Amino acid sequence: MRKLKLNVSVIAAVMMAEPAMAEPVPVDGIPPLSIATSMAASGDPTGSRKWLAQHGITYGLIYTGEVLGNESGGMRRGGLYEGKLEAFTAIDFERLAGWQGLSFFGNAFQIHRTSGMRGNHFNSLITISNIEAVPSTRLSELWLEKKFFDDRFGFRFGQLAADTEFFVSDYSKMFLSSDWPTITGANLPSGGPAYPLATPGVRLRFDPDKSWSALLALFNGNPGDQGTINRTGTNFRVNDPPLLMGEIQYRYNQGKDAEGLAGILRLGAWHHFGMFDHQRFDPSGVSLAHPLSNGIARQFRGATGIYGVIDQQIYRPEGSGPDSGVSVFSRVSATPSDRSLVNFFLDAGIVFCGMIPSRPDDRFGASFIYVNISDQARAFDHDMIAFSGTERPIRDYEMTIELSYQAQIKPGWTLQPTFQYVLHPGGRISDPYAPERPIRNGAIFGLRTTIAY
Repeated sequence: MRKLKLNVSVIAAVMMAEPAMAEPVPVDGIPPLSIATSMAASGDPTGSRKWLAQHGITYGLIYTGEVLGNESGGMRRGGLYEGKLEAFTAIDFERLAGWQGLSFFGNAFQIHRTSGMRGNHFNSLITISNIEAVPSTRLSELWLEKKFFDDRFGFRFGQLAADTEFFVSDYSKMFLSSDWPTITGANLPSGGPAYPLATPGVRLRFDPDKSWSALLALFNGNPGDQGTINRTGTNFRVNDPPLLMGEIQYRYNQGKDAEGLAGILRLGAWHHFGMFDHQRFDPSGVSLAHPLSNGIARQFRGATGIYGVIDQQIYRPEGSGPDSGVSVFSRVSATPSDRSLVNFFLDAGIVFCGMIPSRPDDRFGASFIYVNISDQARAFDHDMIAFSGTERPIRDYEMTIELSYQAQIKPGWTLQPTFQYVLHPGGRISDPYAPERPIRNGAIFGLRTTIAY
């Protein structure tokens, strides 16, 4: 897990970080990057926050708001405002009650006005804003964790989100489009257990030393549709076919005093035990587009994916930490084409931090995300044209390019102008207002502000 100054939105995660990577929680309960540090009495005039922290209870608020507008392309043009308020609390029961190795974490969101750029303007597969979700007030994670053997082994259970620990690139987190990867979001039921959805599960973690970690988790495999079935996050579904995820991590040169270039390598896989539809054929092997097809897709039991992640520092200023200088990242993943809408995912980018002497906490960077529409889904489109005689776009891929600058105004407060360009929205699907042509490529300009308390 990267350090607090990498992005204020990771404060909650750092408070419950694993021992190999954790920043110490300040004795007053106020993270180094909190707007409270700029307030009178550090935003704690009664001393209650400090008292709670000394007894193992920490809490915080993070507000993210942004203005986005597409100036060209998409299904329509225009702008919108969207926002998310997150509240979280963490309890160290060893400090509170003397129960060694036991901790608690919970967080909730108030998501507002986030109904639009991705769904109403572009109908894209790739995330445009990683705070976008169905407007609601909802519970997210709620779990207990017990650690053993000098904190080398941890057992976590409760309502969990996979995207807090699995398939994560630390250096990518500054970008608005960086999110739970499209290959899992598009292929798993309800998008899988990732923001804004969490689901009951258990997670095991083993840290043999500061360099290596192994994670294994079993989630309820369908968190439920966020707009209807599980709008408040309190559905607590336990009867759906499970999702199993595993990941190995290797970290190097992460210490503040390390002289080499820092990096993290991750290799993982997932398997969902549910039923998945064939993208092209019915049970008789007839194309679903054929007039003689029964219209019911052939089904497969289970779906599997593999992935790899690299975060690599390529320039480290003398005396600086692993999040300074110049860093690159990439995530790559694949899954079978017959039961997957997206069968290949790749993202990559570069981040510059502290390169302007007068603004050492600013960062800027560029990234891209590419998703490939599976061969079977593409073949279905060809079948639709052949059997209907009506021309329509053939899906192929979607790609997003992002340029972003994150400026720290005060500790705990950032402003972030951003630009994105979306190519082949939805994988090159038909424009609902002109079905004979695809939704047009489009440019998006935005400004995000994040305030952490």
